[in-house]
This record gives sequence, C-alpha cells and structure tokens, in this order.
Amino acid sequence: MLDNTIINVRDLNLWYGGTQALRNITMPVADRKVTSLIGPSGCGKSTLIRCFNRMNDLVTGCRIEGSITFHDKEIYGQEADAVDIRMHIGMVFQKPNPFPKSIYENIAYGPRVHGIKDRSELNRIVESSLRKAALWEEVKSRLYESALGLSGGQQQRLCIARTLAVNPEIILMDEPCSALDPIATAKIEDLIEELKREYCVVIVTHSMSQAARVSDYTAFMYLGDLIEFGDTRQIFENPKKELTENYITGRFG
Repeated sequence: MLDNTIINVRDLNLWYGGTQALRNITMPVADRKVTSLIGPSGCGKSTLIRCFNRMNDLVTGCRIEGSITFHDKEIYGQEADAVDIRMHIGMVFQKPNPFPKSIYENIAYGPRVHGIKDRSELNRIVESSLRKAALWEEVKSRLYESALGLSGGQQQRLCIARTLAVNPEIILMDEPCSALDPIATAKIEDLIEELKREYCVVIVTHSMSQAARVSDYTAFMYLGDLIEFGDTRQIFENPKKELTENYITGRFG
C-alpha cells in the first residue's frame, strides 16, 4: 500500500455472467496523484475503474468478489450507498456527453440534485468548476447557450467541470481523449496535471505516450490480470515483467 492510498483493491474478481473479466486484482490508488491503466483492448481496464464507483451495478449478470475500500470503507459493503459513492468518485467517459441543456445548467444540475437551490451559490459553483476545468474564459459570455454548440474538446472539459461541481475526491477518466484531436488532447493533459493538485485522478488510456506523460503510477493489464503496477517511470524504463516489456516495446498489443 502507498503512503497516501485513497482506494485499495484486494483480490478483486469480476464476472459478466459466466465470463470472468477481472482476476485477483490487487493494487493501491494514491490520493492527489494520477494513476494510468494501460493494456490492449478488452483487458479489463474500463471494467476495473467502473468498479470504483459501482457503475458495474448497472450491468445485468455482473458479480464481484474481493475488496475495494475508499478511505478504508468497503465500497461494496452492506452500508455503502452507491449514490453517495458516485458523488465522491466521479466519472468522465470516452465520448463527451453534455446534457442537451445550457452550459450553466450542465454544471448546476448535479448540485441541484444534491439540494443546492440558492442562485448565488450555484453561480459560484458554476464559475469555480469551469475555472478548474480551464473552460471559464472560453464560455463565460455564453453560459446560457446550448452546451451542444461547444467543440468536442470543450465539451469534454465541460463534462470534467460537471464532475467537479459535486465536489468529488476522485475523478475517473475512461479514455477521455480518444475522440479528440491533438490540440484538444494536449489541453486535457494539461488539465489533468492541474487537477491532481486537488484530486485523485485515474485514467484509462490506450496511449502509452499519454500514460508516460501524465501519470505518476501505471498499471499494466492483460486479459483480466494485473501484470504489473508501479511508478510510471519504472514501468516504462525498467519493467519487472517480460509481458510488460513486450507490450511497451510494441511486440504485441
């Protein structure tokens, strides 16, 4: 376990029906650091991060064994509240998915659901969230226009701002740049670097160069197994497992 572990995964197994998708996963996730999950398609990366905020609860036939703790409390414990967990552990998806509402209402939606009605407080949250997502200066004059009019990169930063609006501790990002051009990708990567000052960030990425650029820790997964986890520099420069080295050097995957 790392000194600043916020999520701890121990002996995690997951099945979709009769198919096992994760096998005996054990790894820590550090607070105020970026952890990247890398590996070929279908290796279990997205399945793993969806366990962290119980998104897999929504999948029929999904069964989980093992332990995931958040601040030493079981995420799948009997007393755990999935809605509360998702407020503390937010998710940004592969493709931007803004609501068909104004930019302002996209950000204000979550706080309203959680009981904040005061307009001045909502205004503060909207501005603060957009600033943290490095989007405020680009949209401050068009807050009441449709979010669907934003570019793809802006929409993705809006979705990050929407996640920040409910004051999470952890931000999960499932291939957040896969639908973006290189300029928008660079902005998201710069944003990730800023966000880790306040938040734990876990990112699934197919791009090994992106993982090397943005993350402090890297987990390499293959066919549902966690092959290797460690400091990102060590994983890329001195992997301990031959399978990791083969993947990083492009010999397969």
